[in-house]
Amino acid sequence: MSYQVCIDIGGTFTDCLVVAPDGEVRIFKSPTTPGEFENGFVNVLHVAAEGYGLEPAEFIAQIDQIVHGSTVSTNALVERKVARTGVILNEGHKDILTLREGPRKGAFEWKIDYPEPYIPASFTKTVRGRIDARGHEHVALDEAQVREAVQALIDRGVEAIAVGLLWSVVNPAHELRVSEIIREMKPDLAVSLSHKTNPLPREYKRIIATAIDASISPVISSYISKLVKKLDEADFSGELLLANCVGGMMPTETMIEQPIYSVMSGPTLAPMAALALTDEKDVIVGDMGGTTFDVSALRDHKLIITPDSMIHDDALGIPKVDVRSVGAGGGSIAQVDVGGMLQVGPHSAGARPGPACFDKGGDKPTVTDANLLLGLIDPDYFLGGAFPLRRDLAEQAVKPLADELGVSVEKAAYAIYTTANHNMVGAIEDITIREGLNPRDSYFVAGGGGTALHIAEMADVMGLSSYMIPRFMAGLSAFGGLISDLRNDFSGALHTDARRFRLDDVNRLIDDLRKEAKAFLETARVPEDQHAFELSFQGRYEYQSWEIEVPFTLENGKLSEADIEDLSKRFHEMHERIYSIRNEDDTVEFTRWNVRAIGKRDTIDTWRAGQIAPQNGAPAPKAHRSVWIQEGVDGGFRDLPVYNLNDLGAGAEVSGPSVVEAETYTAIFRPGHDFNVDDLGNLLVTINRS
Repeated sequence: MSYQVCIDIGGTFTDCLVVAPDGEVRIFKSPTTPGEFENGFVNVLHVAAEGYGLEPAEFIAQIDQIVHGSTVSTNALVERKVARTGVILNEGHKDILTLREGPRKGAFEWKIDYPEPYIPASFTKTVRGRIDARGHEHVALDEAQVREAVQALIDRGVEAIAVGLLWSVVNPAHELRVSEIIREMKPDLAVSLSHKTNPLPREYKRIIATAIDASISPVISSYISKLVKKLDEADFSGELLLANCVGGMMPTETMIEQPIYSVMSGPTLAPMAALALTDEKDVIVGDMGGTTFDVSALRDHKLIITPDSMIHDDALGIPKVDVRSVGAGGGSIAQVDVGGMLQVGPHSAGARPGPACFDKGGDKPTVTDANLLLGLIDPDYFLGGAFPLRRDLAEQAVKPLADELGVSVEKAAYAIYTTANHNMVGAIEDITIREGLNPRDSYFVAGGGGTALHIAEMADVMGLSSYMIPRFMAGLSAFGGLISDLRNDFSGALHTDARRFRLDDVNRLIDDLRKEAKAFLETARVPEDQHAFELSFQGRYEYQSWEIEVPFTLENGKLSEADIEDLSKRFHEMHERIYSIRNEDDTVEFTRWNVRAIGKRDTIDTWRAGQIAPQNGAPAPKAHRSVWIQEGVDGGFRDLPVYNLNDLGAGAEVSGPSVVEAETYTAIFRPGHDFNVDDLGNLLVTINRS
């Protein structure tokens, strides 16, 4: 008997989703422990053990595998709590991180300060030496100057050094020698080399990725070490896998070697869950936690990968699953700005002290406080009754804001509620309308503990016709971790074009990348019959500035002359899909080649066996509750039936307005929002506006 577990650390709660051997899925939550995330990790395992009626040691001994998604590195970057880092560049190129690629700004941002570089100039050193674009040594590396630069950074107290030299993607000899010198001078320094971190010809993206990788390396290494130690103390003997930002898992050893792949990794798990839950072609995935609302999308039932993710004013540098975030979580704080307008977020009460109603010392009005005052949440049944809420404290927090707005407490609470909804709708429009998707033609999958309280009004605003509330929506990202394969990308730069295609060189590079990918899967102990590989290239039209990523396949294990035309055809099709135009008379240039290693996990479909019993008779509500319903300009409390999710069997049908309560979430259904329950316990909602 064994359990599969995924633990996802959020801003307010840590989610633990468990799949039992019979396929039953259960979710457990425990407060997040900022600064001591490893303690919250073990705490939620103890909560899960109690849920199964087991002692913690007994439960942990029966866990085969734990997969883990967190925001540790993302938080470190957002809050700038990273390791003190230096960077070594070529002589004459000190300003790569300052100049970037020319900071972009909105059409109406006519006055904006030039952003500071990720690594300050005082921590940026240059050295003499030069490799040219063909990989030849144009100027020998000045090792004495390298030692002076390294010593100067050591004297400044750096914990990590990023090395980014020109054309190291063609010939890494100089970068490797700089690394050797650093190791000789201070072996315990974290060192990141650009040709390994992000083998891309573009200097800024390669070097910013390397700088970020170096700066979070001590953070991630320390966190993983503490986590492994905690699990060892708990006698965990199974396998620990960590989420990465390309939609998969990595062993801990690989994540320590490539910490940049941990950035924004937690939110990428939600769209992975949607891939398994629905067969719809175009899908919007919204995941509302305590601090943020994360939104992603599937197009043609595939993940959207973006090369342009940003951290503050800097690019992340590496491609990742496209997830957009806004400060609209349950803990988002409401306030009236200097212009008299209500603002919700981005500041959050977080886990400590949390919303006022948590009775943990918070006194600011938050979205959760507003939801409680509107009757959307039962204060005695929050987290199944394990975490009772204080309505009086919520009212005390919202009352000053209501007075400032000149309205009742209930109307102020609804203003907070609907403002948060419109913030989330804006994030959805950003990833749909601005990317050529019509949200009205998309299917919505709700995730996170709070989304089901808000999705009904959001759906009416956006004109959606249907959406899903998964049975385990409060742990959607955790579920995404459980059903994700191991994934890692291996890339190499090689410039060629369709007219003068370097066939032998490209085949040699792809073969080398496949060997690296295979070695990764073997190190991760993935059986060979579960190995899979996906190939892609980055290409552009001749004289174009930016590349796009295009997948391709190999029929016979290598490219032939006949395949070159097919590569160009694939590029034209992808370019038209993204930009609505194609130019088949233009020459296609190829700049980068990528092999994605995928290790299939044979346990990821266990959850499908956890089907629920059929509904017997008409569903009966467990109670009725007064809930605020807004219709047009008028709003007020209405007495709504409240159903217990565990009492609803497969095939059950319920009409809105109504409420469904589960141990980890509450769903509010507006008039016209009718749902039925599928055989896995998911609520499938259809909106009738006639």
